[in-house]
Amino acid sequence: MKNPMLEVVSLLLEKLLLISNFKFFSVSAPGGGTGKNRPYEISSFLRGDVLEVSRTHFTHYGIYLGNNRVAHLMPDILLALTNDKGRTQKVVSNKRLIPGVICKVASIRVDTVEDFAYGADILVNHLDETLKKKSLLNEEVACRAEQQLGMTPYSLLWNNCEHFATYCRYGAPISPQAEKFHETVKIIIRDQRSCLASAVLGLVSIVYTGLASYMTLPAICIPFCLWMMSG
Repeated sequence: MKNPMLEVVSLLLEKLLLISNFKFFSVSAPGGGTGKNRPYEISSFLRGDVLEVSRTHFTHYGIYLGNNRVAHLMPDILLALTNDKGRTQKVVSNKRLIPGVICKVASIRVDTVEDFAYGADILVNHLDETLKKKSLLNEEVACRAEQQLGMTPYSLLWNNCEHFATYCRYGAPISPQAEKFHETVKIIIRDQRSCLASAVLGLVSIVYTGLASYMTLPAICIPFCLWMMSG
């Protein structure tokens, strides 16, 4: 059962993270790599494998379907603006991805391995080791991914690419990345002094160093909400 107050604070922190790191997202390649023109050993991938690539601030996951196709969950604001598949099927740029995250619009789509990885190194079935879980049969994993294709709501915390990949691979949607974030928020909430100190530091930074207008409200509201919620 989700804690409504925790969810509100997590949502605020999501937005602050996106705003504060917007420049990092906008100047780097979507895959966090050096570019798309990189050869991959596609012949070594098996249908149903989990492919994992490093992004700018997180790890992205997909399910290999065979024939150089990867199913993965991607935020995309264009899905809310047009039904033109000719436009939405093009590789999702950061100009489409970031607003998609904010507006919680996404789809489980199929891209080539090159477009999925965008020059980043690919780890295969690394989740099996990190989660220490037994996977389903590869064909069942791929079939689960194919059944999920299409529009889906998106959340960095509750329904991201890792939830999709783990649901397909193990039968249950989990996200260690999101869980780690939840635990961090809980620790902050439990420490009232930390929240109050954050609020004071936020105000001091605004007064003495100055912040852009779009950063002022989050800098005040997020520590205040955390302080009010702490016991």
